[in-house]
Amino acid sequence: MREEEGPMFETSHVLGGLLVSTPILPCAWKQCMLANSTNTAFFVQQVDDVVYVGFSAVQAMSSVAGVPDGRFFSTMPVGHGLFSPLVREEDDGEPLLFHASSLHLFMALCNSPQFQMLANEVQNKAVIFTGHSVGGSLASLAALYFLCLASYSNSLAPASLLCVTFGSPLLGNEALALAILRERWGDKFCHLVAQHDIMPRLLFCPPNSIDPQLVAHMLQSWQLAMRYPHLVKNTIMQFSDEEKEGLFQFVAMHVDKAATETHGSLYKPFGSYVMCSKEGAVYVDNSDVVLRLLYLTFAAGCGNHSVEDEHLFYGDLLLTITQQLLVKKQFFIQEEAPKSYYSAGVQQALGALGIGFQDMEAVEAQECLRISKRMWQNPNLKCANLAIKLAKVTPCRAQIEWYKASCDDDMGYYDTYKQRKASKREFKVNINRIKLAQFWNEVINMLQDNLLPSDFDKKGKWVNASQFYMLLVEPLDIAEYYKTGMHKRKGHYISHGRERRYQVFDKWWKTRNKYTVDTKRSKYAGLTQDSCFWAKVEEAREWVEEVKRGRDATGLTDLCQKLISFEFYAKELISRKEVSIDVLAPRSSYTLWNAEWNSLKAELGFKSNLDIGFL
Repeated sequence: MREEEGPMFETSHVLGGLLVSTPILPCAWKQCMLANSTNTAFFVQQVDDVVYVGFSAVQAMSSVAGVPDGRFFSTMPVGHGLFSPLVREEDDGEPLLFHASSLHLFMALCNSPQFQMLANEVQNKAVIFTGHSVGGSLASLAALYFLCLASYSNSLAPASLLCVTFGSPLLGNEALALAILRERWGDKFCHLVAQHDIMPRLLFCPPNSIDPQLVAHMLQSWQLAMRYPHLVKNTIMQFSDEEKEGLFQFVAMHVDKAATETHGSLYKPFGSYVMCSKEGAVYVDNSDVVLRLLYLTFAAGCGNHSVEDEHLFYGDLLLTITQQLLVKKQFFIQEEAPKSYYSAGVQQALGALGIGFQDMEAVEAQECLRISKRMWQNPNLKCANLAIKLAKVTPCRAQIEWYKASCDDDMGYYDTYKQRKASKREFKVNINRIKLAQFWNEVINMLQDNLLPSDFDKKGKWVNASQFYMLLVEPLDIAEYYKTGMHKRKGHYISHGRERRYQVFDKWWKTRNKYTVDTKRSKYAGLTQDSCFWAKVEEAREWVEEVKRGRDATGLTDLCQKLISFEFYAKELISRKEVSIDVLAPRSSYTLWNAEWNSLKAELGFKSNLDIGFL
């Protein structure tokens, strides 16, 4: 199918219905209710092989409802700390902002002994964090915390993680949403939003735009209803028709602004959303489309529903949707039958959103669904086009492989390229090196801009191709760096000259091989398995020269300890045969360093590594 052709199917309602019909959402809602019935901040229960962690909306509301002014709507910047992987030094745009009340609550919870015990409970297990209302914000923050923890160390990380929220308020700004996309964590979050639930839309309103006493009373009313669901009709806050209509219209106006104006709101959605009505559910994972549908679904029949019902009874809504899925649907089209399967799917999706085909919001809602479909298709099309481009640059890689095989056995691959003359052969290798770098930089940029499928960096084809490219070409980049004297102007390669693409590929490979077992090699590797090996050799050669020139005993000890560490590391690589045979070439940089280091050790007069401590 060509990209300009219309899609054959509209499946957002199918995905939404499928998700609602699984046991995950009802079970997650049950954990939310159990958490609300306890006096603790969260409730942990294992169901089959999955650990559910439900965060209490009641406990959270007891703090949030006590904020009587516009501070409930405020944001708080996040620096390096709990969420460090989301913050990058090179980010020079909008800082990451979190909902201040939710972040304060989570930081207090994070320091509690109970939360520290939770980290041990979820280690290496399948975990679902869940929460209703403000409890959903805490669930999202907990999920982000453990995702960040896993990026540092796998020791305390869950084996798999999902966060499910019900009627949760928004959590942060656009910078947060973009950071989550950049880390490829969007599919870890699933937010359920009822058609006329005010809470997920409330933070689109500016601070102090709503009577703070009204907000406080509404939160306190919800808190009581969650704590005592059997007395819900006596505990909910009653609104007059005029108050209810005014509140719905006011919130709808600001959601509309947030969806249409560039700086319409501090808050932006992230992750996947399941937009629910009594007629069904629609699954959307594009934040711009989510933002617009939050308005369109809310505006359809706005003011005809109670403030409390839509927010408090997600369990009843899930049951209703499930029952609807069991009923055979019929289309009532006024003029003619659907022209295509796609048109039929769009009509089903509109019904699931709670928008009638004749409603004024229907046309724009259909366009949102089309945009969402195109945005889902485009990453896959771009991925397919990248595969074609990869095939076109493969000859560049093959020519570099040929060059490596033809290098002088006396000097080896790295040093032959570093000491190259102005020959046609080396010129062609350099051009191929640059072409490959351009291709892989394009891949990294597209991934960062969320133009590729969310699981792109998990696909074996791309992980293996990037790893082979890195092991083959990065030694040439290192050779070029030291040949041109960049280390004297900028500093050594690993700290000051390594391209970001290699750091990204390292991360891909480590994640890919998280649970693999190393096998013993019977012969030397075709490519040295540490792509930065030669950069480490260059640093070690400089350390040797510094020791020869050095006079300070303390400085000599530190340098010798560094040299011993590298010597041990290199010998381990060689003993495991994880280096290419050219590393051991008679005139390679490593062989020359090894001879210089052994000579220096003899000159310094110590026979074993233990003697270094007595320098």
